[in-house]
Amino acid sequence: MFSGNGHGKLVGSTQVDELGVLESPVVLTATLSVFRAADALLSWLMERRPDGVSFNPLVGETNDGHLSDIRRRPITEDHVLAAVAQASDGPPAEGCVGAGAGTTALGFKAGIGTSSRTVRTAGRTGTVGALVQSNFGGVLTVLGVPMPADELVPAADRTEPPGNSCMIVVATDLPVDARQLGRLARRAVFAMARVGASFSSTSGDYAIAFTTSDQPPIPDGEIDPVFAAVLDAVEEALLNSLFTAVTTTGVGGRTSHAVPHRAVIERLTAAGRLPAPPLIPESPSETRLRTTPARDEPGS
Repeated sequence: MFSGNGHGKLVGSTQVDELGVLESPVVLTATLSVFRAADALLSWLMERRPDGVSFNPLVGETNDGHLSDIRRRPITEDHVLAAVAQASDGPPAEGCVGAGAGTTALGFKAGIGTSSRTVRTAGRTGTVGALVQSNFGGVLTVLGVPMPADELVPAADRTEPPGNSCMIVVATDLPVDARQLGRLARRAVFAMARVGASFSSTSGDYAIAFTTSDQPPIPDGEIDPVFAAVLDAVEEALLNSLFTAVTTTGVGGRTSHAVPHRAVIERLTAAGRLPAPPLIPESPSETRLRTTPARDEPGS
C-alpha cells in the first residue's frame, strides 16, 4: 500500500499494509458508496469462509460528485456481487465504465484505464499490469507536452473541483515480497506526475500492488526494470483512462468533455513528439453519455 495524499477512503488498507496479504478482491466505487460496497464484499467473504470470524474487505474510491448524485448512494450489494462474479482474466473495459462512469481528471472526462508491460530481470520474465480510476486535478501532459483543457476545449464547463483522487492497482506475477510491493506502489503514484497531476491537498491518491507469485523474491539490486515497468504501465493507463472516455452529461446538466484527439495529435506533431500523420482521427467528444439515471433506476 502507498498513500500519496490521504484525503480519501481506502477501507481495509491498514491490515493489508500490516500483514502484506489480500483477503478479498479490490473493489473501486464512488466516495459515499464505499461503505455499502465494503458491506457487500463482507457478505461475499462470509459466504466463502463460513467458519471465519474476521474479514478484511478492501474498497477504494474517488469522488465523482461533479457528475453523479453521490448522496443517493446508489450502489447495492447486488451490484458488487455481480461485479465480483463477472470478473474474468480478459481485458478490462476502459473509459466511462464502472467506477469511472462519473469521474473527471486533468480538466477532461476520465474513467478507468489499463496497461501492462513485460519485464525480464533476475533470470525471470513476467508481467506488470496497472488499472487506474482517474479523478484528479492538474494539467494533462502527454509525452512532456502540456494539453491545458482551457485551450483544447475553451468553452467547457470549469466548475469541477481542482482536487479529487486517483486509485491505482498494480498486479504482477513476478516474485516480489510485501516490502518490495510497497516500493512498486510508491512508483505507481509517482507516475501520476508524468501526466500532469497537481497532487492537491484535497486529492486522495492511493496505490496498492500485489503479486500472484509465492517464489523467493527478486534481489533488490535487480528490481529497477520492474520499477520502470510500473512507471510506464501506470502512465499509459492514466492516459488511456482519458483517451477512451467520452463526453458525459451528469446530474444538474453538468458536462465533462472528452479529450479532443485531433488537438492532442496536432500538438504532439508540432512539438516533434509524433510524425505528421496522413489522417488525424476524430475525437470521441461527439459521443455523449448521460450518467443521470431515472428516479426509479439504480445509479451508474
